[in-house]
Amino acid sequence: MIANGDVFGKEQSVILHLLDIPPAMGVLEGVCMEIDDLALPLVKGYVKTTEPELAFKDVDAAFLVGAMPRREGMERKDLLSANVKIFKVQGEALNKYAKKDVKVLVVGNPANTNALICSFYAPSIPKENFTAMTRLDQNRAQSAIAKRLGLCVSNVKNVTIWGNHSSTQFPDVFNASVKLPGSSKSVYDSINDSQWLESDFIKTIQTRGAAVIQARKMSSAMSAAKAAVDHMRDWWSGTSEGSWVSMGVISDGSYGIPKDLIYSLPVSISNKQWKIVQGLKITDFAKSKLDLTAKELLEEKEEAMAVCNA
Repeated sequence: MIANGDVFGKEQSVILHLLDIPPAMGVLEGVCMEIDDLALPLVKGYVKTTEPELAFKDVDAAFLVGAMPRREGMERKDLLSANVKIFKVQGEALNKYAKKDVKVLVVGNPANTNALICSFYAPSIPKENFTAMTRLDQNRAQSAIAKRLGLCVSNVKNVTIWGNHSSTQFPDVFNASVKLPGSSKSVYDSINDSQWLESDFIKTIQTRGAAVIQARKMSSAMSAAKAAVDHMRDWWSGTSEGSWVSMGVISDGSYGIPKDLIYSLPVSISNKQWKIVQGLKITDFAKSKLDLTAKELLEEKEEAMAVCNA
């Protein structure tokens, strides 16, 4: 999708820097053969490497997909400890070799805290340039609302994912709307079932990743890739007037969220700069959800920083 112009535009040529671990270089060689054979007109070249300094040299945008997955019996601190090692290396390489305005998207889980770790080890790059992907959750939520109403996903606007990309996230449709022929209605009025919106809907989105794994015995693949493309495309090209998207970004205290967490928030984007959407109505129900996911992220941050400073 990147090589086809879906992210940076149909006129923008790209050089792909592909980083993987040594045991996977055979597979990566096969991927590069496929890139050659696709004959994509926008691909100017590619770099395949196991060396972060080569991978991050002068890059404009970075998709950090690789992370240590949580395995059975693994405590969160074990997962964070393993990922600190990975994102320390990548953060340091970005700090030394990438462009200072590089746009970094962390996909590998736990994405929010991995993005925070990465930024910690890249102090010369603005913290605003490190983001975590919650667009998959937003896409899932929009799709669920559209399916419930028998509409296309494009009819649903301004769904917000608050907090962590985890089962504590809060998919919020209180400020979302549905486009109907000749009019626009709130999601709440269109669905007309607040009990479903505040229980089953939320739980479905929070646990969707696990449900996909249970069904296909592997985690989300194409939907995650599409969400990464959506995230970076909007960061690059901007959002339309009156609309916003969800991104894990560095918090500034808005909506009572503790500062300096990578927390999913509603953002509008212009000139490649995101801005937190202000003034959205937060109900007491919503506030309790925002606080719960912030608590989890604070705990993750403490554990990760303890590993970083050890």
